[in-house]
Amino acid sequence: MAKEITERSEDYSRWYNDIVKKAGLAEHSAVRGCMVIKPYGYAIWEKIQSQLDKMFKETGHVNAYFPLFIPKSFLSREAAHVEGFAKECAVVTHYRLMNGKDGEGIVVDPEAKLEEELIVRPTSETIIWNTYRDWINSYRDLPLLINQWANVVRWEMRTRLFLRTAEFLWQEGHTAHATEKEAIEEAQLMQRVYAEFAEQHMAMPVLQGSKSVNERFAGAVETYTIEALMQDGKALQAGTSHFLGQNFAKAFDVKFLNEKNQESYVWATSWGVSTRLMGALIMSHSDDDGLVLPPRLAPTQVVIVPIPKPSPAIIEVANRIKDGLGENGISIKVDLDEKKRPGFKFAEYEMMGIPVRIGIGMRDLEKGVVEIARRDTKEKKLIPVEDSVSYVVNLLEEIQQALFDRALQFRNEHISSADDWDQFVALLDDKGGFVSAHWDGTGETETRIKELTKATIRCIPNDQKQEEGICILSGNPSQGRVIFARAY
Repeated sequence: MAKEITERSEDYSRWYNDIVKKAGLAEHSAVRGCMVIKPYGYAIWEKIQSQLDKMFKETGHVNAYFPLFIPKSFLSREAAHVEGFAKECAVVTHYRLMNGKDGEGIVVDPEAKLEEELIVRPTSETIIWNTYRDWINSYRDLPLLINQWANVVRWEMRTRLFLRTAEFLWQEGHTAHATEKEAIEEAQLMQRVYAEFAEQHMAMPVLQGSKSVNERFAGAVETYTIEALMQDGKALQAGTSHFLGQNFAKAFDVKFLNEKNQESYVWATSWGVSTRLMGALIMSHSDDDGLVLPPRLAPTQVVIVPIPKPSPAIIEVANRIKDGLGENGISIKVDLDEKKRPGFKFAEYEMMGIPVRIGIGMRDLEKGVVEIARRDTKEKKLIPVEDSVSYVVNLLEEIQQALFDRALQFRNEHISSADDWDQFVALLDDKGGFVSAHWDGTGETETRIKELTKATIRCIPNDQKQEEGICILSGNPSQGRVIFARAY
């Protein structure tokens, strides 16, 4: 099965697509630009969703759901917002079909034109803030901390499974606050929540920072981001959190009476991550033999394979190990299918990225041992049956940490500093990764750098040091280094 995967060094894009398809994660659909997320891919997304949802609720947020359709007039109320999304919107203009004349099939009924066109949700700020106007009247109604799990549509012409599709799944938080300080703290809190999830559950190290004006979310005053580095040296924006100021409150007239009985506009945030995290997971850890999953996000963490086929003694030991691991909260599968040979099963589970495989054969059982193999390093060990449960419990944690450490080492080895233009371009072309360099703070320079190199400012680091220098392109003064990279 691994031979069916293109090697990373040969064609990284094909390698990625091969893993998505061969591991049974997703496939292209009959609708251009949209994907079908297959059961195994969706099971991983459910693990992501479950953990994030738990973390959101631990920070005081609750879930709700808002309409898929947004009146066109809503989108136009916030100028920067409509400008940012106008070119990506799918628009509903009619509400009925009819049989065409002369047997030409189904056609749109020209008499069924909507009075006002509806936008298929690209993001929900407008419909939510129109709703919040009725929910918020007093400081007692604040803060309002709401999240929704939903699908959105952004009409993409050049798509890639999970990374960029016309329709994708995500969560979007939308909160309202009495003060600017509270809203900024909320946006920064969610950035930290995303970073914690990425590092502790995805085993994916991230840089935390804020976006430049050119890269901010449309309608935001400030955008906070987490940026990860993929194995091909390209960056991937893994999650964003936005301080929206009072822009949407003013656009939708959302006011409240404060404790001094004074009327004021509320302060807002929004934040989200999407099924793009699936792409990040694949590109952070997988190898030329298939998917590699961190144990905390693997739908099946351990698989037991009888060798060469099940017997009563093998099944008894397998069930004993399964029960012991289950008591430790570990998800496990015992494969008793006799239609496939063990070698085929090994390759299949390797492709799927299952973190630990236990092989049980009669010869090993006669010695009181089982073979335990880890997916990340392919290392195999013979472990006494009575020690197997505790060994696997510890091994899963070891694998989780090892994947993070490996990704962190790669990331750190691919953070470079450039002090002039030639060095900057050489690093991007020859090494890739994150490049720390001085920038004069202007949108014009940022745009020109992007045009010349296809590199963008990924973030202005949260821990940016004040360091006077000279912009790599313009030669104008700079107050600190920012992080550039070519990105997905």
